[in-house]
Amino acid sequence: MSRDRDRWLVKPGASLSLADRDPRDTTGAPGGKKETRALLEDLGTELAGLQERLYAESKQALLVVLQAIDAGGKDGTVKHVFHGVNPQGVRVTSFKQPTPEELAHDFLWRIHANVPPHGYLGIFNRSHYEDVLIVRVHDLVPESVWRPRYHHINHFEALLHDAGIRVVKLFLHISREEQAERLRARLADPTKQWKFNPADLAERARWDTYQVAYQEAIRQTSTEHAPWYVIPADRKWFRNWAVSRIVIETLEDMDPRYPEPAAGLDDITIT
Repeated sequence: MSRDRDRWLVKPGASLSLADRDPRDTTGAPGGKKETRALLEDLGTELAGLQERLYAESKQALLVVLQAIDAGGKDGTVKHVFHGVNPQGVRVTSFKQPTPEELAHDFLWRIHANVPPHGYLGIFNRSHYEDVLIVRVHDLVPESVWRPRYHHINHFEALLHDAGIRVVKLFLHISREEQAERLRARLADPTKQWKFNPADLAERARWDTYQVAYQEAIRQTSTEHAPWYVIPADRKWFRNWAVSRIVIETLEDMDPRYPEPAAGLDDITIT
């Protein structure tokens, strides 16, 4: 059965050219901006119901990995897509520059420690993929170190899948022009200036190198058990709708169930 998410899927082993994927594409949306945004509230209610069942069942978990270039919309996605879920059953982890303790371990050590337990919806804002992205772009480690990490990542995510943890990976694909607009907006808005880092401009100068790194990382690690989806993300309303559809359809596949009630409840009278 065809699902909304299929149009953004990177099939395992398939070639990938980010240049051929239009960040402004809104194909598949149920309408224009106004109509689609109006549906997000209903999608949020649907997502909340599925997450409640996941939490109650407590036999499987969902990990949503968000990756994007600077100003790509990771924070906004967390805020707008997952705002209605029960915070008791959700864990959001933002991965920053590794600490000395983290660097003293293998690159997946800090990641594994933050994988959601059964019953939980986990969201990674950046992730283990930084160790094949930023380290490559900035030449922090030699290729002989970062290239084998594709293999380690695939085995790690297979392990999670086998343990009942579904992994869904989302690349929020924006254009260079849209990034410039968002960075300008941060500078112009006093309530958003705290998000602007002059170092973002140095990263922006490496745009083409990052595109190559993302393209290969996605192609090398999109698998049946942990697929990548490339989301056209220039239009925030479309991004939120697409991410909502992917998460909902994944949870529907997982089909979490409420536990069977204890025996004899029909005979209980509360006075």
